[in-house]
Amino acid sequence: MSAAIENPARHYARKSEQIAHTLRTLIQGGTLPPGEQLPAERILGERFATTRITVKEALQRLEAEGLIYRAERRGWFVSPERLTYDPARHLHFHHWIDSTARRAHTRLLAVGPRLAGAGECQWLGVAPLTPLVEIRRLRAIDGRPVLHVTHQLVAARFVGIEHEDLEGSLTELYARHFGITQGSAALEIEATAARGEVARSLNLAEGSQVLRIRRRNLDPAGQLVDGDIEHWRPDAIRICLETGMLATEAP
Repeated sequence: MSAAIENPARHYARKSEQIAHTLRTLIQGGTLPPGEQLPAERILGERFATTRITVKEALQRLEAEGLIYRAERRGWFVSPERLTYDPARHLHFHHWIDSTARRAHTRLLAVGPRLAGAGECQWLGVAPLTPLVEIRRLRAIDGRPVLHVTHQLVAARFVGIEHEDLEGSLTELYARHFGITQGSAALEIEATAARGEVARSLNLAEGSQVLRIRRRNLDPAGQLVDGDIEHWRPDAIRICLETGMLATEAP
């Protein structure tokens, strides 16, 4: 009786699962610690006696689990522990990261004027061609870029802000120099693809998945403070929203 011929696709899938299991065990057991660089895909292929395609499938599986991340042109690394993040709170980024015994850094990418287009009119609730100030920043944890954030402000409320220190807390700057405090906020959270400056800044391949948080901030009187768009590496944070007591439907 002749032996059954195994489906090659099934064999590769099983091999990929074996590689992922081996690396997962090493990571979860601490043998491969956070920040450790994995061997190159070619070397992993040699050690597991398989193809780079199969290795890449295994690595992508672990990436989807948040255990490793890919840095464009640098290779694969073991992910640091995720931080718990409540986007509904106005957190001082540096104070928050320092409280976790990790290091925070903010770099100003660009600041300049722009006019409100259709997107800003709908999102921010401003009139067409309203003069805005756009601030783009890159934030890192332990030297690893994890957050690209863009702020858009009505220029008339923040005259001269482009001359201030924009690498610290903007919330504190608004209150200290402009007498504008934060009240309520509206949030949108979705997974999207990293493009252009976002992908380059976060060391991601074009089209890699990122977590986008779009927030419209109002002052206590209900006037617009700013709108910000955060693009996070999805392996850097877990979202946790504190909503208080939840309402229940009447029977």
